[in-house]
Amino acid sequence: MARAVAESIDRDPERLGLARARTTCERWLREYGPDPNVEEWRGIISRSWEEIRRTLLDESERGARLRQNSPFAGVLPPRQRWDIYRKFRDDSTAT
Repeated sequence: MARAVAESIDRDPERLGLARARTTCERWLREYGPDPNVEEWRGIISRSWEEIRRTLLDESERGARLRQNSPFAGVLPPRQRWDIYRKFRDDSTAT
């Protein structure tokens, strides 16, 4: 999912997905109050796209943890997200 998000933002010269993620962070903070995970993402998405992209695709434990609360969730259209979920499910059940 993170790769698809990064590719989507890469293809968009206006980086609208990045703007959407920033808006999502601000909305979460406004609606739910302080949260260390959201604050961490807020700091990350204030950086350059190259740095944000590296963090988004980071395969470390930190990267996995961050993706559990990703403000990028709404960047991809629902159909594309479901296609990714379906492919992941099919790949993990095929043995």
